[in-house]
Amino acid sequence: QVQLVESGGGLVQAGGSLRLSCAASTRTFSTYAMGWFRQAPGKEREFVAAISWNGGSTKYADSVKGRFTISRDNAKNTVFLQMNSLEPEGTTVYYCNAVRLPTMTPLGSWGQGTQVTVSS
Repeated sequence: QVQLVESGGGLVQAGGSLRLSCAASTRTFSTYAMGWFRQAPGKEREFVAAISWNGGSTKYADSVKGRFTISRDNAKNTVFLQMNSLEPEGTTVYYCNAVRLPTMTPLGSWGQGTQVTVSS
């Protein structure tokens, strides 16, 4: 059972950058592919990015490809999401979760996420 805590959100101006972190409770984190998702008010949660258990492969939603980078440090039980060229559409809550590849289906329960606000 892996408990995940997202952090790193905040207020940023359009075009700016943020790096989100997702910290896991145990080293079993290293056995899971991990993904980032986001959910805006009134909309369904959507896939953003995913990374394989060993970091060997990544996948991105078309909406963020070229701007966001997912990475992980299994020694630190942490997955990151570097977000560059942020747009107002990115104003939402970001969540991390273990995912099933290649469909990116989330496997665990959802945490509280971290809020990202992009000002125009």
